[in-house]
Amino acid sequence: MASGDDNPYNLIRPRRLRRSEAIRNLVSSTEFRSENLVLPIFVKEDLTGKFPIASMPGVSQHDIDSAIVLIGDAIKVGIRSFAIFGIPKTKDTVGKYAVDPDGILQRALKTFKNKFQESVVLIPDLCLDEFLTHGHCGILNSNNQVDNDATVDIYTKMAVTLADSGADLVAPSGMMDNQVAAIREALDASGNIDCGILAYSVKFASNAYGPFRDAVQVTLDGDRRTYQQDFRRSSAESVLEARLDVSQGADVVMVKPAIFNLDIISQLKSQINVPIFAYQVSGEYSMIKTCAEAGFLSYMGIMYESLSSIFRAGATAVLTYGAMDIARHLQEGRPQVPEQPRGRQAVQVQRLADPAVEHRHDEGRAVQRERHVHHERLVEDGVDELAVVRGAVRP
Repeated sequence: MASGDDNPYNLIRPRRLRRSEAIRNLVSSTEFRSENLVLPIFVKEDLTGKFPIASMPGVSQHDIDSAIVLIGDAIKVGIRSFAIFGIPKTKDTVGKYAVDPDGILQRALKTFKNKFQESVVLIPDLCLDEFLTHGHCGILNSNNQVDNDATVDIYTKMAVTLADSGADLVAPSGMMDNQVAAIREALDASGNIDCGILAYSVKFASNAYGPFRDAVQVTLDGDRRTYQQDFRRSSAESVLEARLDVSQGADVVMVKPAIFNLDIISQLKSQINVPIFAYQVSGEYSMIKTCAEAGFLSYMGIMYESLSSIFRAGATAVLTYGAMDIARHLQEGRPQVPEQPRGRQAVQVQRLADPAVEHRHDEGRAVQRERHVHHERLVEDGVDELAVVRGAVRP
């Protein structure tokens, strides 16, 4: 087969998305099926077994062995695609551990691919925030700004190690300019012409990422508004970003967060010709899950409703932390419109049945009491009450 230097047609290769049955099922169906759900998995280096994430009920960090069990269970209920996030035991300021062929993300991919072969689609996150002490998606320059081109250079090296380790699609999520073109060139030059690119083309600087940062143990210095999109701006910017990524060789594009951006998904569906994935992010999932545990809504009902709206808007596949719950529900042949919540009586039954739910309720009430006391003190001290409500004044 011709190398990337010899073949001018490497940029667009539709066969990348036909390479295995699992990939074909992931991107080809318009139905709401388990094959169109992608399960995110957090693999942590210095962990034995699994550890629950407090801000994401039902979701845990895993070591490699525990993640193997989770993937095996997911396959049994029809899930074939997995977004893999690595959490290293050591972070630095230059991303050394992101490009290490023996890093946690690379070792996890090798193990998963050796175990499950072509029955799964492995989609590792291609970003630096988990690996850097300051929590940004790229290297900082002398002015403490993210250096676009220096970051992209590291992305290309990371992409090659991920593809060599068994990635089916690499997922650059840092929103750096020209990242897709550089990654495509690096993959082709290294012989990884069949490894596809799932580009996070439309990623907003959202307020809904907090639980995810807990999951990957990222403490962000500042914010990401200089490279992620501003949710207050016109959708034309989102369409431009997606078109640029497709022109640079993206095989699939991503919209994130999903529920808040159904309009963007719908516009992209009519304007680009590659599959569109959408990410029901940690904040969206946790809002649904915690409200359901409080008895305010039906968890499965809202999950079906939210996912249906995302698919209806034009998504080909959805990344969601509720993938296992939905897939089990589908496998059991239950109706896709679960019953409505039955009010506070059902809440009390749920709390009695699951002490962990009651414990989270106690923690939530304690946080609410603390915030109320802080608010009253600020108002008594003469601080403008509207500023307190808007969050301009914090503890």
